[in-house]
Amino acid sequence: MKNTENPVVSIHYTLTNKAGEELDSSAGGEPLSYLHGAGNIIPGLESALSETSTGDKLKVTIEPEDAYGLRSDEQTQTVGKEMFEGIDNIEVGMQFQADSSTGPAIVTVTEVNEDTVTIDGNHPLAGEQLTFDVEVVEIRSATESEMEAGHIHGAGCNHD
Repeated sequence: MKNTENPVVSIHYTLTNKAGEELDSSAGGEPLSYLHGAGNIIPGLESALSETSTGDKLKVTIEPEDAYGLRSDEQTQTVGKEMFEGIDNIEVGMQFQADSSTGPAIVTVTEVNEDTVTIDGNHPLAGEQLTFDVEVVEIRSATESEMEAGHIHGAGCNHD
């Protein structure tokens, strides 16, 4: 980043997949703001933004390894419906928080049978090549509390 150490970067972006389909965009809304260097956005995009300045525009294509990773068959499993106790109607596409060996994880239902449910712990964009059209709207120094927390505070804050 030019001009500052530990910058908070605000960007407008449009995200598309390899087929050119728009997946997400900040157009018409608030820019996405993040603490650069804290791992708050995918590595490939953070790297591409490292030498930018306010007003810069770029289009960058990120391979899966530098985005949400490759898909892993090990992240998919079939479990008994009893694992969803209290949920009457389980449907494909539903997402749930589950305990994993690395802590809480989000899983997506990919198949529902009479007695079993197949869930996928891969990020929905795992294995995807992603393209970002980006405009750097603002770069400012992070506050001490933002640096300590590892993310920004206030408007434009976008953390999981």
